Amino acid sequence: MAARVLNVNVGVLGHIDSGKTALARALSTTGSTAAFDRAPQSRARGITLDLGFSCLRTALPPQLGPGPGELQFTLVDCPGHASLIRTIIGGKRIVEQEFLLLVTKVGLASADDFAGLVGTSFLQPHPSWRVMAQGLQLLLLNSCCAQIIDLMMLVIDVTKGMQTQSAECLVIGQIACQKMVVVLNKIDLLPEGKRQSAIEKMTKKMQKTLENTKFSGCPIVAVAAKPGGPEAPESESPLGVSELIEVLKSEAYLPSRDPSGHFLMAVDHCFSIKGQGTVMTGTILSGSVSLGDNVEIPALKVTKKVKSMQMFHTPVTYAMQGDRVGICVTQFDPKLLERGLICTPDSLHTIHAAIISLKKIQYFRGALQTKAKFHITVGHETVMGRVMFFSPASADFNEEIQENVFDFEKDYLYQEQYLSKDSVSSEEKENDQAGEVQLPKQQWALLEFEKPVTCPKLCLVIGSKLDTDIHTNTCRLAFHGVLLQGMEDKNYIETFLPKLKVYKLKHKEGQVERVMDDYSVIGRSLFKKETNIQIFVGLKVKLSTGENGIIDGGFGQSGKFKIRIPDGLKPETKVLLTAASKKKSKGGKGDMTKEDESSKNDSAQPVTISLSFKRYVFDTQKKMTQS
Repeated sequence: MAARVLNVNVGVLGHIDSGKTALARALSTTGSTAAFDRAPQSRARGITLDLGFSCLRTALPPQLGPGPGELQFTLVDCPGHASLIRTIIGGKRIVEQEFLLLVTKVGLASADDFAGLVGTSFLQPHPSWRVMAQGLQLLLLNSCCAQIIDLMMLVIDVTKGMQTQSAECLVIGQIACQKMVVVLNKIDLLPEGKRQSAIEKMTKKMQKTLENTKFSGCPIVAVAAKPGGPEAPESESPLGVSELIEVLKSEAYLPSRDPSGHFLMAVDHCFSIKGQGTVMTGTILSGSVSLGDNVEIPALKVTKKVKSMQMFHTPVTYAMQGDRVGICVTQFDPKLLERGLICTPDSLHTIHAAIISLKKIQYFRGALQTKAKFHITVGHETVMGRVMFFSPASADFNEEIQENVFDFEKDYLYQEQYLSKDSVSSEEKENDQAGEVQLPKQQWALLEFEKPVTCPKLCLVIGSKLDTDIHTNTCRLAFHGVLLQGMEDKNYIETFLPKLKVYKLKHKEGQVERVMDDYSVIGRSLFKKETNIQIFVGLKVKLSTGENGIIDGGFGQSGKFKIRIPDGLKPETKVLLTAASKKKSKGGKGDMTKEDESSKNDSAQPVTISLSFKRYVFDTQKKMTQS
């Protein structure tokens, strides 16, 4: 029976030149084809230009269960240079202020709070402010990837302490994983006589930095991954690495893995091996794959059979969520797939529109308006899309909403804009009795894409204004959400949208002009002269004096209409209307100004008529309904 191997994925993150690749090399027992800056461009420039993968295998620690076995740490070495953002996310276009999204999720009050981690204002133009570093997109903008990072190593240059991108990495860790180990690297650069005191001083600084984060009290280990620097001979042994391995083992835990469901894998490297075929390496985001399975490359609509598989040079016949694996197929040109997704055939679909649950990013200035166009990043694509916002009815704002599920049986209220504290008028705030603006617990949007996209359900969606001038200190990220329902039919407007019960609340007001008899009155000022009153016949209205009425039909050609009062007019209403009618008659036809003035000064207010109804946005018959 094969020995048990438990895989734990470790993100190695830190500021550029903090020694991440050297640390990964010092820790690793096996490197993949994409490890340790093997690309010629990386060697030429002396910096990491792409994601690196390697593994450390060690004995299974007691806390992870009885019996023999091995613990495998899959180390993901992320580029640290801020300008490499597009390389990290797979060559896809990305905005430069995504970390604000992370700040929102972590719960920091402002960008200045985030800046406090490194003692510099992120509101000032700065190269590191312009782009997010350290595999942010790999870990977070692809929502599936965030599920597989189990542990994070934050690498700090002990001679420099927390730097801009170090703080960004810390925010990434807050969302992407539950545990972190801080590695103080390059201790060999400290004078031997002052080394220990300098390490203790930096340790205290890091403890202070972390005390208000989820990683308060996390282990802090001092090492020198490559004593003497890159040019030092290989004979120089690293310092503190064995102690770090013991700390990693103590922090390791049984990660949650689910082999069920459709297979989905994020491919980060694709290359050919002569006589073998084409190898696609990546991390399995969901489900599992076995030798002989068919896998689809949805972007190309190509299906291939798995010929062989390896995990760090070890042949395997099966792999599941969380595993780092190389899949070999035949008769496929690797140039066609630099990066992307592969999956169970027909499990990913191309959609033309989608329903998402969403939250506004608090740093986006201005309102999110219905019908506005945004750059929509979904899956591995960014396309233009138009939005329509909607929410529960105001009476249901506090109703608990089931996460990641959309109920087509419910009615939803159309919104001219996303509801947030800054979208509410000052008058509404003053009128709110509780002193706080009532907002729905959840809001949704209909996204209509200008060109179709291929993506998994429940993937992360980001709406941005990428056409905003990057030299202005403003967040271009507008909202983020989860894709709940995609619409595959290009004729979705006719076939799908009528199922979406989003309504607009309509309200009209007019006045009673005169009484016809005890059970009917004539109204005016509710409709325009050209309005077809016939379509409103049968709708209920309410008089300001309390009577309920029903529109019975038009009256004349000037937009007036007849209202039937089933329970009859109240005596006092009849007296009020009769008196008003006499006063108007007495004023004379030619004295309108005097009549209006008299009406204003008279304590008796005109009797108003209120008409309220719903009109469903996607109802093909444009019917009006009332509760």
